[in-house]
Amino acid sequence: MSRQYFFVSPAKTDEGWDVHFPVRMFSLWAALFAVWIVRAGDSGLNVVVVVNQNSANSVQLGNDYCERRDVPAQNLLRMSGWTGGNVSWAKSDFDRLLLNPLRAMLAERGLTRQIDVVLLSMDIPYRIEDQGSFNSTTSVLFYGFKYDTHPDSGMPASCTLPDSSTNGYAFSELPFRVAPPVTAPAPAFLAMMLTDQTLAGAELVLSRGVAGDATFPARPAYLEKTGDVNRNVRHVGFDNAIFDGRLGGRDLVVRIESDSTAFTDLRGLLTGLANLSLPANAFVPGAMGDSLTSFAGDLFETTGQTSALAFLNAGAAGSYGTVVEPCNYTQKFPNPLDYFYQGRGFSVVESYYLSLQNPYQGVLVGEPLCAPFARPGSSDWGSLPDGTVLKGSAELNLTFGAAATNLPLDQVDLFVDGRYLLTMTNVPPTGGDVLAVTLGGFTVHHTVPAGATLDTLVTGLAQTLNGHTNSTQVLAYPTGDRLELQGLDLVLPGKSVTLDAQVSTVSSAPTTTHLTPAGLTFLDTVATGTLVLVVTNAPVIGNWLGLELVETDGTPVSVSVTNTTVGSSIGALARALADRVNATPALQTPDGLVVADFYDYASAGLSAAQFTLYARRPGWPAAQIQVAFTASSALKTLPAGTNRLEDNLTDLRPRNHLHLATGALQLPVSFALDTTRLPDGPHELSAVAYEGTGVRTQTRVSRNIRIQNNGLGATFAARPGGTNVALDQPLEFTVTAAQPNIVRIELFTTGGSVGTVSNQVTAVFPVAPSNLGLGLHPFHALVTDTTGNSYQTETLWFRVVPAITVSVIRNPLALSWPAIPGRRYDVLATTDLALDFEVVDSVTASGPVAQWLINGTGVSEVFYRVRWVP
Repeated sequence: MSRQYFFVSPAKTDEGWDVHFPVRMFSLWAALFAVWIVRAGDSGLNVVVVVNQNSANSVQLGNDYCERRDVPAQNLLRMSGWTGGNVSWAKSDFDRLLLNPLRAMLAERGLTRQIDVVLLSMDIPYRIEDQGSFNSTTSVLFYGFKYDTHPDSGMPASCTLPDSSTNGYAFSELPFRVAPPVTAPAPAFLAMMLTDQTLAGAELVLSRGVAGDATFPARPAYLEKTGDVNRNVRHVGFDNAIFDGRLGGRDLVVRIESDSTAFTDLRGLLTGLANLSLPANAFVPGAMGDSLTSFAGDLFETTGQTSALAFLNAGAAGSYGTVVEPCNYTQKFPNPLDYFYQGRGFSVVESYYLSLQNPYQGVLVGEPLCAPFARPGSSDWGSLPDGTVLKGSAELNLTFGAAATNLPLDQVDLFVDGRYLLTMTNVPPTGGDVLAVTLGGFTVHHTVPAGATLDTLVTGLAQTLNGHTNSTQVLAYPTGDRLELQGLDLVLPGKSVTLDAQVSTVSSAPTTTHLTPAGLTFLDTVATGTLVLVVTNAPVIGNWLGLELVETDGTPVSVSVTNTTVGSSIGALARALADRVNATPALQTPDGLVVADFYDYASAGLSAAQFTLYARRPGWPAAQIQVAFTASSALKTLPAGTNRLEDNLTDLRPRNHLHLATGALQLPVSFALDTTRLPDGPHELSAVAYEGTGVRTQTRVSRNIRIQNNGLGATFAARPGGTNVALDQPLEFTVTAAQPNIVRIELFTTGGSVGTVSNQVTAVFPVAPSNLGLGLHPFHALVTDTTGNSYQTETLWFRVVPAITVSVIRNPLALSWPAIPGRRYDVLATTDLALDFEVVDSVTASGPVAQWLINGTGVSEVFYRVRWVP
C-alpha cells in the first residue's frame, strides 16, 4: 500500500480551520506499546510453527504462539498457495505446499537436528485424501501416509488396521528422537493443530495451555466407562493405567461408570459417547480429554457427533478425534496411559503420541508444549553477565542443578540465537558400575556395559533379573527408562515383596547411574479378574449353553440354559445364560462372579455373542475361579477347556516400578567456545540442560553477549521509530556497514530472510507489515565482507497492530475514529515526516466513537497519527 498521510493546514477561513487531505480514502496508524516476550517454557526451541499465509487468522495465531512459547523467529514457516479451506486436501497438495517446503526449510536454516514438534496454526486442512484412503494431516507429518488394506465384508474401506500404521514410539517412554516411528519417512514430527471456530477461541486454547505449565493439578482424571457398548471399549485398559498412576504418585486417575459429562475442574476425561455436552469449566489448564467416536476429528463439518474441539472449548489443552470412520479399534484412539505419561512430566503432544498405537486416522488438536507435571531444574550462570564481550576462545562456566534426586541432568546443549550449535557436555551411564537390585531379600547384580545408553541399560537389567525369576518370583518388563516389576507368587501380597536398589561405582567419582524404586514394597491391584467368553452359530431347539464353575473356596456351581424357541438367536440364548448366572445365589457371594459387557454381534450380521465374567472381589486370588464354558455340539464356545478369570493377568499381579536415570544432580559445565565461528555483534547464548530420564525435561538459561573478533560493524535503523507499527503502515530498515568491501547484507525477521542486497555498503529494506501479520516480530541484519567476516546487528522489535480508520469532522474541527469504551488512545503529531511523531494528547473513549479537537499550531502543515494504548 502506498503512503497516505493526513495533514492539517491552519489557513483560516470563515468556517474555521481549512482541512486538506489526499483525494483517496486514508487511514491513520494505530500503535501499541511494546510488550516483552513471555517465557512460558523451554521447548519452543524444538518447534516449527506453520502458518497459512493466505489466512490472517492463521498468521496472527502463529505469531502469538511464537511469542508465548518463545519460538525463535527462524522456526516459522509461511505456507503459501493454499486457499481451499480448512477441512480437506489432496496428498499432492499437502506434499507440495507443506511437507516439501518444511523439509527444505529445516535443511536451509540448519534446524534439522533440533525440531521435534510441528504446530499447525489454524486454517490448515486436517484431512488428507489419496487413492480413496483418508489420513489426518497431523498423522502424516508424524509418520507418513498410510493406505487402507482390505476390510471385512460389508465394512467401510477405512475399517482396517494396516501393519504399516503401527507407531513404534507408542508406549516407549523414551525421547522422541530415540524411539521415532519406524515407518516414518525421515524426519518425523510430533504434529499438532492449534485451531478453533474463531481466532479468539484458538487464542484461548493457547493461553490455557501456557497457563497449565508446572501447575501440578491435584484434580482427578476420569476414565469413564459409558453405557455405549460400541464406544466404551477402552475400558479394558483402565486398570493398567490406574495401577501405573498409583505407583507414579498420581492416584487421582479414577475409573467411573456413567454417561454423564457434567463435570468441573478435571485433569482429564477419557470417555466413549457420540454426543456429549461439557461445562465451560470442565477442565483445569493443562487437561486432556477425548471421546471414542467416529467423527470427533471432523472439526468443521456437521456429522451429528461432538467434535474434539468441544474439549478444548471446555478448557482442555489437548484432544483427539478421527477424521474418517475408524470402527472401534482401540489402537486408533488414545490409551488411558496418556494420563500416566503426562503425570511423569511428558508434554501434551508427547503423552498423546505415546498412547496412540495406530494414529493415522486421528487429528491431534490443542497446545502441544503444555506440561503440567514437568519439573525443570535450576541454573547458575553468574560468571557471564549480560553484555559481556567475548573474543577468540571464550571459556563458558555454568552449573545446573537437578529438580529432585531421581531427576539427574545428563546433557547440556548450546543454542545461539535460538539455533542449536553444539553439545557442551554429555554424561552417559558409567561402564563398570554395578547395579544391585534386591527383591524380597534376594539380590541380583548387573554390571553396566561400556557404551550403554539408558534404554539399553534398562533392557539389559531386565534380562539379568529375569534370569533369576525362580528365586525372586518377580518378572521384569523393560519400558523405556523404567522396569515394570510384577510379582509371580499368587499367595504373597504386594506389601510382603520388598524392593531395594543400589549402585556401586568403580571409580572415586560419583556414579552417573541412578536407580529409584517407586515404592519400598509392591502394590496390590485394585482390579478384578476377568474372562471374556464367546459363543457362535445359530441354535436349534434343544441346544444348550452352560458354565461349570469352581469358586475360590472350592464350591462347585453349575449353570445352564436350553433353547426352547424356534428361530431363537445365539444372542438370546447367551443373554439367558448371563441372566441366570447373575441370578444364581451361590455366585453372589464374595467368592462368586458376575456377568457384564454383553454384546450381540447380530447387528454386524454375525451369529455370535460375547460377555465377560468379573470376579466380585479385587485381587489376583479372587480371580482363581475355575470356569468351563460348555455347549451343545452345534455351538462353538471360546475359550476351550477350564480357565480362570485371568484375561487381565498383568493387571492382577502385585506391581512395582524401578526407574533408571543417568547424569548428575549437580552438573557443572566448562566449555571453550570458539567465537570465531560466529558473526561479530550481539547474540543470545542459551544453555539447555536435559533431565536424564525418558522425559527429558529442559532447564534453560540465557545470556545476551557481544562477540568482537574481526572489527566489522554496522548501524541498523528503522523508520518509523518506536516499537509499534500498524498493519498498513510502511516499515523501512537501513543497514550501513562501517567498512567497505561488503558483498552481502541480509535482513531477517519472523519466518527467515526478508531480502538481500549485494555489493553495497548501505542497504534499505522496505517491509510490508501486512505480510508479517499482527503480532511481535524481531528484525536483525547480517553483514558479510569479501574476506568472509560477518557482523550481526542488534535486534529491533516491532509489534504489528491493527490500523485505526480516522475521519475528520467539522464544527468543531476534530479527528474521529471507532473506539472501545474505556480504552485510552494517544494522538501523535509531527510537522515533518522525516522526524518522529510525538504524543500531543491522550483520549479515553467514553463511547464507541472517540474524538479529539484540532487546535491551531501556527505552522503550515501538521501530520497526525492515532494509536491505542494497552
